[in-house]
Amino acid sequence: MRLSPEIHNFYEQLVGKAIQRQGLAQRLSESELADLGCLTLNQLPAHYIRHDVDMFYFLDQARRETMEQKVDLALANALERVTSSANRD
Repeated sequence: MRLSPEIHNFYEQLVGKAIQRQGLAQRLSESELADLGCLTLNQLPAHYIRHDVDMFYFLDQARRETMEQKVDLALANALERVTSSANRD
């Protein structure tokens, strides 16, 4: 049962933006991107929200920067795993 289509993990949006910002969507296959997303999100805490606008309104700059730093670190770790497993194939 799905509670509501509005409920989602805020970190998903931050991870997606980091992937775009780093140009990874152009460098990796769809399968690698899916693995990258899962591996990255599994390293981060869940932060479920209903409306992105509420999160942006109530999130101060310091907290947002901390969240983005966590995303960047988790993404780097996940990318290392994805690319190292691709090189072994």
